[in-house]
Amino acid sequence: MEPMDALARAAPPLPVAVAFSGGADSTALLHAACERWPGQVHAIHVHHGLQAAADAFELHCAQTCEALGVPLHVVRVDARHAPGDSPEDAARRARYAALAQAARDNGLRCVLVAQHADDQAETVLLALSRGAGLPGLAAMPAVFERHGMRFERPWLDVAGPAIRAWIAQRGIGFIEDPTNADTVFTRNRIRHELLPALERAFPAFRDTFARSARHAAQAQALLSAIASEDLAAMAGAPSIRALQQLSRERQANVLRHWLREAHAQAASAAQLEELLDQVADCTTRGHRLRIKVGQGYIERDGDALRFTISGT
Repeated sequence: MEPMDALARAAPPLPVAVAFSGGADSTALLHAACERWPGQVHAIHVHHGLQAAADAFELHCAQTCEALGVPLHVVRVDARHAPGDSPEDAARRARYAALAQAARDNGLRCVLVAQHADDQAETVLLALSRGAGLPGLAAMPAVFERHGMRFERPWLDVAGPAIRAWIAQRGIGFIEDPTNADTVFTRNRIRHELLPALERAFPAFRDTFARSARHAAQAQALLSAIASEDLAAMAGAPSIRALQQLSRERQANVLRHWLREAHAQAASAAQLEELLDQVADCTTRGHRLRIKVGQGYIERDGDALRFTISGT
């Protein structure tokens, strides 16, 4: 699909912001959005301060927006990661929080993000490499909400090379982030080593990977609906006796859902198996239960399970 054809199908609430790094993809999206919704587009640039070139990126974005007559909002964030945290995850969390806040502060109703079909394929491969379950294999949704703001990815069906060709045909300048070529990062190794091989072996991989991601998302939505019903029957908090009436697979589904939705935590496969074993063993009131999960602990409180953050 061509970039402008994909954007013609999008109908975000206006006015919108474009998450604008100054790279090829976000530059193309900013120009295309200005064509599609003239006078209704702002740009938000997140200055992470993680690279020496960050100030130059900001200057380039300012010059681009001035030439387009687009309001630019620059947000500086502290994207340093905590010990044991992924630098990429920390930067992503900081970026989305900053984009949502800047959009709200300026009366914008939606943020457009320039991730495309190649990014979606990378996300699926990264999830497979980590042994992810359905939430990971579902990859990136086209529309989602974060920090109270609507986000859309209108180019998930557009190939990365098609975007590069579109911007080259128009002679539009952009900046190249030097870290994109650094294969110390897993995603970059996928981009530079695996995707070209997939292109040669399976030319339709972008479409087929995206279809698999949609199937995974549909299956996960069904599991989430079942987990919500099961949890509601337990008055919103996992009950040991009620869990013991369910199959082990259904118990796991409820507990994953509860941790994710109520506490923004995820248990590893080993932690979840240990938790399920402990739930099965809770046949007397005196049986204690305390398992480390994510940033805290799951503990027994009478017939209920409680999650507490470490140190609270």
